Amino acid sequence: MAHESNGAIYTAAGANLAIAVAKFAGSALTGSSAMLAEGVHSVVDTANQLLLLVGLKKARKPADARHPFGYGREVYFYAFLVALLIFLGGGAFAIYEGWHKIGHPERAVDAVILGRTIPGFWINLAILGFSVAAEGYSCAVALRAFWGEKGPLPPITAIRRSKDPALFTVLVEDVAALLGLVVAVAGVVLAEVLDRPSLDGWASIVIGLILIGMAAFLMIETHGLLIGEAAEPDLVAAIRDIVRTEPAVRHVNEVLTQHLGPKDVLVNISLDLDDAMRAGEIEKLVDRLDARMREASPKVTRVFVEIQSRVPARTDDRLPSGALPVD
Repeated sequence: MAHESNGAIYTAAGANLAIAVAKFAGSALTGSSAMLAEGVHSVVDTANQLLLLVGLKKARKPADARHPFGYGREVYFYAFLVALLIFLGGGAFAIYEGWHKIGHPERAVDAVILGRTIPGFWINLAILGFSVAAEGYSCAVALRAFWGEKGPLPPITAIRRSKDPALFTVLVEDVAALLGLVVAVAGVVLAEVLDRPSLDGWASIVIGLILIGMAAFLMIETHGLLIGEAAEPDLVAAIRDIVRTEPAVRHVNEVLTQHLGPKDVLVNISLDLDDAMRAGEIEKLVDRLDARMREASPKVTRVFVEIQSRVPARTDDRLPSGALPVD
């Protein structure tokens, strides 16, 4: 799915850059606070997509002596930076600008374009209409890529379980952007119809709250990936089933998994084997388990097998994430 993530990011970056130019032009021509907040939002989104691309590139660096497990978590770090940038550069600025506009309300000014005077209200609506179309296309591309990855799971559950922050970050950004555009349109229309320019400022504040809420959600999700999350339950269950089919395995002490990157899973299993097994037989068993786990999922890139005496299964709340005791 890496190519699909890249495609969604490039589409989003191109759309946001074009939208940002249009929004800033509209804000300069009409003085709209909501339009300015939306323009900053689009610039932040463009920078975010560039950061995600940098993260994906760095994550592909091969392992070395200093980082023996590779650089897969680079993408998680950059995704967290994206969430932070949305919070500060998008949400906080939009709230500040909206608060300023409420205290100093101004009507959208008319603009002279090619010798013709065009009402600022219609300029704002035209730009917002273009923005909705461009953002909608970007969202459709991201949604199609995400839909191909998530399978039958509900969207929120799929995002919570997804280990590809580049893809779900773009999708969440696009959804938030569309919501912000709806709010901006409402603010511009109501400010004009009700002759209350302060409503444009209130729209900017609502946009800021949407961005902050989205940023908080992304921070929570990427934080979990940064500190290490277990593989999805289906993969852990498949690993357990593979181990249990080996006749020489007397007891499975633990099955521990951790994502080192979106498509890079480390597996560590602790086994109690038949005491009569010879060293050569144990080596063949380990090789067989390694091959079968990699065959079960291409995400499994590292397998470590510990041979230990039987350890009683822990049933308290301190059971490590990804550990599945097997009787």
